[in-house]
Parts: sequence; structure tokens; C-alpha cells
Amino acid sequence: MNSPQTKREANRAQANREELTERIAQVIRQDGTIEPLKGLHLNRFSSPLECVHSVSIPAFCVIAQGSKEVLLGSDRYQYDPMHYLLGTVELPIASRILEATQEKPYLGLRLDLDSTLVGSAMVEAGYPSSQRGASVKAIAVSSLNANLLDAVVRLVRLIDSPAEAHVLAPLIKREIIYRLLTGEQGARLCQIAVLGGYTHHIARAVDRLRKDFNQPLQIESMARELGMSVSGFHHHFKSVTAMSPLQFQKQLRLQEARRLMLGQNLDATSAAYRVGYEDASYFNREYKRHFGAPPMRDMERLREAARETANSI
Repeated sequence: MNSPQTKREANRAQANREELTERIAQVIRQDGTIEPLKGLHLNRFSSPLECVHSVSIPAFCVIAQGSKEVLLGSDRYQYDPMHYLLGTVELPIASRILEATQEKPYLGLRLDLDSTLVGSAMVEAGYPSSQRGASVKAIAVSSLNANLLDAVVRLVRLIDSPAEAHVLAPLIKREIIYRLLTGEQGARLCQIAVLGGYTHHIARAVDRLRKDFNQPLQIESMARELGMSVSGFHHHFKSVTAMSPLQFQKQLRLQEARRLMLGQNLDATSAAYRVGYEDASYFNREYKRHFGAPPMRDMERLREAARETANSI
């Protein structure tokens, strides 16, 4: 039997979810993404979306209405208004909106997480650094409790009060970080501040791979620079990113090639060479396997979708 306090918390959480839905719907009235406060992004979509490939950034994500799925390597993470998603490392991901209609559009938010703010909040709260040698996966989903949801709603309210937001938004962001630290994802969040453990080394490797994705992969030298064995490097890299270093590099190359073809009108062969592929036919096969269609057909599909979106606005 639920206690009176439990019932009060449930009622408060439900009221907050309803307010969050209403406020986001008022702020963003057309499909798309906006950033009404620095580091706070709101999203609205009126129909389910197929997989969108992107590179994630360290962020705290909440859904007010609808549901979403994020794919990292072979791992799948689904969340909804009762759960939040936390990501701590820049990774190539695929995501799709599962539930959304014209009457009840998908409404969500993303709060970018700054490593300096996370680190200072950890020190102030006396939060212990992660155990050295531990590897923590870079993405996970957890239940959104009433206190954390309450802080999110208070942050969104500040959109209507820019003068107050200038003073109060940093304080509420700090509260959100504190509540994440004291929740079940605290160990994962502290990886943003990289205060030890193998995840720190993997974050450095990820950063290097992202910058030099078009260069040949030098696993042995990378592991040596990080003070790790090749087998240990592979193990911890996959523990954090759900991918091998080679799979990680491949996804980055394919996403960049897609961006070049779409944004700079490069042909498939030129894009392939630009991102580090020496064999155009191999690139075409890998591209089709990853995006579900050969480069030319994928470009036609993306441009047609963009035209339809523009015509509907």
C-alpha cells in the first residue's frame, strides 16, 4: 500500500510532467529544434522518424511526450517521460522517434553538460571519483525521479523570464548535475569530469579518432600512448562505446562522407577518398550496409525529405 508521501510525490511528478509538456509545446510550435537558453535544446516532431545518424555530445535528455530510441553499436536505449537518458562521451549514434502524432507530438529536451561544471559540482558535493581501473558505458537510461523532474521544470520555466534565467539557470543546472551525481548514474556522470579510471583514457582515444578519422588506424601506437595493452585497449574501448575502434572509425567516416555529399554536393567517390577510403566500391558497400541504401539513392531520399519538410512549413 502506498504511503501518503509516495502518493504526494507521484501527484507532484504527474503535475510536473503535464506542465513540462505544456511549456515545451508553447515554446516550440513547429517541428524542429531550438535553443531558447544556452545549452538547453527543445525538440518537437509530429510523426515518428526513421533513424537519424549523428555524433552525440555529453548531455542529459528528457522526454515530455512520446518516446525515442538511441542505438549505440549493437546496444539499444529506449526512453519516455518516465525515464531520462545520460550520455557522457562524444559517440557516433543513431536515434529515432518512436511515438509522435499531430495531436500528441514528440516533445523533448537536451541539456548539454559542461565538464568544468560537473567537476566543480563533484568537488563541492564531496562526490568520490570513480574507482581507478573501472570502465563505465557512455550511455544509459534511468528512471526520472520527482526531484530531478522538478528541477527540469524550473529550468524550462526560466525561458519566459530571460532576466531571471541569467542568474538562476546556472544554479538550476548545478542542481540537476548534483541530483544526477547522487542518483544511479552518478558514476557515469563523473566520467565527464574524467577524474580517473580507464574511461578517461578511452575519452582521449575517442577524441583523437574523431579528429583523425580519415587517417589509418594505429591501434598499437594508440594503446602504447595510453599506457595500455592492445587487448586491454580493445576491451575498455568497447566497454565504454559499445564498438571496437575500427567500427567507431568506420561510423565516423561514413557520417562525414554523407555530410559532404549532402552539404557540398560531392560525388560518392570524392567523398570516399576525402574521409580515408581507398576503394570506392568498398565504400559503397559499407555505406549501403550502414544507411540502408547506396550513396546516390540515399542522397535522393534525403533531398526529397528535405523538400517535403520545406513545403509543409
